[in-house]
Amino acid sequence: MARDLRGFLQFLEQRGQLRRISTPVDPDLEIAEISNRVLQAGGPALLFENVKGSDYPVAINCLGTEERVCWAMNMEKPAELETLGAKLGMLQQPKPPKKISQAIEFGKLLFDVLKAKPGRNFFPPCQEVIVEGDNLDLNKIPMIRPYPGDAGRIITLGLVITKDCETGIPNVGVYRLQLQSSTTMTVHWLSVRGGARHLRKAAQQGKKLEIAIALGIDPLLIMAAATPIPVDLSEWLFAGLYGGSGVALAKCKTLDLEVPADAEFILEGTITPGEMLSDGPFGDHMGYYGGVEDSPLIRFHCLTHRKDPIYSTTFSGRPPKEEAIIAIALNRIYTPILRQQVSEITDFFLPMEALSYKAAIISIDKAYPGQARRAALAFWSALPQFTYTKFVIVVDKEINIRDPRQVVWAISSKVDPSRDVFILPNTPFDTLDFASEKIGLGGRMGIDATTKIPPETEHEWGEALESDPEVASMVDRRWAEYGLADLNLDEVNPNLFGYEIGS
Repeated sequence: MARDLRGFLQFLEQRGQLRRISTPVDPDLEIAEISNRVLQAGGPALLFENVKGSDYPVAINCLGTEERVCWAMNMEKPAELETLGAKLGMLQQPKPPKKISQAIEFGKLLFDVLKAKPGRNFFPPCQEVIVEGDNLDLNKIPMIRPYPGDAGRIITLGLVITKDCETGIPNVGVYRLQLQSSTTMTVHWLSVRGGARHLRKAAQQGKKLEIAIALGIDPLLIMAAATPIPVDLSEWLFAGLYGGSGVALAKCKTLDLEVPADAEFILEGTITPGEMLSDGPFGDHMGYYGGVEDSPLIRFHCLTHRKDPIYSTTFSGRPPKEEAIIAIALNRIYTPILRQQVSEITDFFLPMEALSYKAAIISIDKAYPGQARRAALAFWSALPQFTYTKFVIVVDKEINIRDPRQVVWAISSKVDPSRDVFILPNTPFDTLDFASEKIGLGGRMGIDATTKIPPETEHEWGEALESDPEVASMVDRRWAEYGLADLNLDEVNPNLFGYEIGS
């Protein structure tokens, strides 16, 4: 598979996971409505070949299933993502090998790092066509408007590339951009993100911040940009680790920045510190329209693109959405990294229904009193991505944290709210979360749903109910004798638990 958007779309089509639509469609509301219905049904990626007002096709829903996310990362099974996470954990906190086998594994990782170093392409496809000056018109790009209350057209799946003016280390992030005019856009990023840090540094030195936007890129780069990595490491290196070979980069035509050579479009511009415009409202991942915020204004002066370029996009909203599917895959990558940061955590899960980051369920191998509270506090500080997690539920390692029935049982049977619930008030918070009394400032709740041990409790805990092992083994052997061999006991009827099938 070629390492670009076109190669991935071709790969999806070969596997029956791409549907081409030649009927004329409107980027204003219609594309999002169609895509949302297909995504909700677990359907294929879509390529709209006849978009009103534009000469360019639009690809959407490319990462709309966990299977397609794995394919984008050159993997076949989700379990392989944890192996990748273990590699990333070794890079983040390398330890001297104590055994020959460990030394060999670390040596393999270093070799992978060498292979993953980005390369240079001096004749990049992304610069086959160059548009500057009066010819530059961002309106020609088929940006979508997903919801009727949205303030305008947006870019949602572009790599936003900036560079630290002191260290020269780039940051690659995925931020929402709102079209403001034919040559300007606003960028919406949180203050803790890399691009915002670079802008603050540029302001301190009285400089403009150079910024490039890469559109229509290899989906693997989206995953690398969303992965938690140390500030002083490059997302390009991690993308190379994901793909097994270095990312081909090209120097921008007008900026001192490097961009993916095989991108479909590259936008080149600058931000003047302090120059802001109103951004929003837009539908966001919380399931509501966000507020209106003053955001940095980007002035673009150059656009380059491939011949016959393809524009790719997505949109936010109440799960499931593409971003939630991506988060499920990232959850698997985070797990080994988190275990390395907080050793007592055996597993963790970010439910999609909780927006993939608002609630975390973690399991621990409990060994001492107060350990659940310690694990929750450590979780909040382990990675920047967990800064805005509102609820942390800690359960015993025997609980299947991906089974809501088991988690709810643990909460109901093991928690005394007066003892096992603790709240941290007035912590930094997601500005898109309207549940907070003060925007940007809110509380967090930890719930200890583990079995209590002295001195957490002054009485003996009841003995857990379990089948007699000999009888259970006998029933296994005689199951066919009972005439029940046709029953699939791996699937539990949801109606038994008050759930409605198909709701």
